[in-house]
Amino acid sequence: MVSFDRFTLTNGLRVLVHQDNATPMAVVNVLYDVGARDENPDRTGFAHLFEHLMFGGSVNIPNFDGPSQVAGAQNNAFTSNDITNYYITLPAANIETAFWLESDRMLGLAFNEKSLEVQRNVVCEEFKQRYLNQPYGDVWLRLRPLAYQVHPYRWATIGKELAHIEHAKMEDVKDFFATYYTPANAYLVVAGNVETATVKALAEKWFGPIPAGQKPRRQLPVEPAQLAPRREVVHADIPQNAIYMAFHGAARRDSGYYTVDLITDLLSQGQSSRLYRRLVKENQLFSEISAYQTGSMDPGLVVVEGKPLPDVTMEAAEEAIWRELAELRSHPIEPYELEKVKNKIESTMVFAEMGILEKAMNLAYFELLGDADGFNHETQRYLAVTEADIQRQAQQLFRKENSSTLIYLANDHA
Repeated sequence: MVSFDRFTLTNGLRVLVHQDNATPMAVVNVLYDVGARDENPDRTGFAHLFEHLMFGGSVNIPNFDGPSQVAGAQNNAFTSNDITNYYITLPAANIETAFWLESDRMLGLAFNEKSLEVQRNVVCEEFKQRYLNQPYGDVWLRLRPLAYQVHPYRWATIGKELAHIEHAKMEDVKDFFATYYTPANAYLVVAGNVETATVKALAEKWFGPIPAGQKPRRQLPVEPAQLAPRREVVHADIPQNAIYMAFHGAARRDSGYYTVDLITDLLSQGQSSRLYRRLVKENQLFSEISAYQTGSMDPGLVVVEGKPLPDVTMEAAEEAIWRELAELRSHPIEPYELEKVKNKIESTMVFAEMGILEKAMNLAYFELLGDADGFNHETQRYLAVTEADIQRQAQQLFRKENSSTLIYLANDHA
C-alpha cells in the first residue's frame, strides 16, 4: 500500500504527499490534465511542443537547467494523448528548489520568439527523425486516422502533420498555456523523505499566489461504433513486411480495461504466450509479434503487430493472427493460463510501488482518474477477472467489423 496525505490549495491545486524516510531523495511531480486530445484539429502537436517550451525558461528563471543542476536535480517530462507530466528528482534537503522552479514556470512561462523558434525546430526535427525518416516511423500517423474517424485520438502526440508545428504562432502558444497550465488543471505530488507539514508550507508559499484559472470543460466528439473493417496498404523502403491490426477497446476507467490488459498479456507476454509460442516458435510464421492496448482515458485501441518472415505471404500471416484471435473468442482459456498472467501483473505492481518517482507519477495519475487510492487496489481489479470475462471481452473485441488493418509491404516484395 502506498500511503499519502491530500490537500487542496485555495486556487484549486490538488496536492498529494507520500512520505518515504527510507530514501534521502524526493520527487516533485506536476501532472497537467492536457494532452493531444485537447488540441485544435488544425493546430495539433501543441501539447508536446509545450512540454519542450516549459524547459525554455520562465520570467524569473531564464535557464531552467542551471538551478536544477546546482541542486543536484534531474528533471524530465512526457506528453501523451491524455496528459502532460513533469518531474524533478533531487536530494530532499534541496526540495524547495523544485517548488521554486515548477511554480515559476506555471505562473509565468517566458514567452519569447527565440524560445519558440528553438523549441519549434527541436520538435520539427524530432518529427522528421522519429516519424518520417525511419522504417515504420509513420505507423501512428497512419493507424490512428484509420481507426478513429472523429475522436481527436485520430492524431498522434507529435501532431497530425509537420506544418502544424512549423506554423505555430506565439498567440496560439499563449492561448494554450492560459487555458491548460493553471493550478485548477494540475496535480502536484511530492514523494520521498518529506513531511506533509513542510510540503504544505512550501506549496502555499510557492504555488498559493498563482491565480486559479478555470478548469477547462472537455467536450470531445464520441467515436461512433465501427461497423465495417478498414484497411490500408503501404509500399515503403522497409527491412521486411509488417502488419498492424487495431481494435476499439476499453477506456481507462472501464472495468473492461483490466480484462483487455490481461488478454494482451495472454497473447504476447513472454515466450510462452499464445502468439509467440504458436506463430514464432512452432509455426515459424513471424520473426516478432506483440499485442498491447493504448490504455487511453477515452476508449482506446488494442493493437496486434508483427513482422512475418520473408518467405511468408501477408495473406498467410494475417490469417494466422485471426485464427489465434478466433480461438480466444470461441474457447474458454485454461485457469492456469490466466493465473500465470495475473502473477506477472502482481509482480509488476509490486515493482511500481518501490521507487519514489514511480509512486509519485502513479499517485498523480490515479488522482486524475478519480482517486489516488485507486492505485492501491489495481492488483485486486486484475485478480478479479475470470475466464468468462476473458472470453466475453475477446468476443466483443476481435470482430472483423471492429478491425483496422495497416499493412507495410517492402518495396522489393511489392
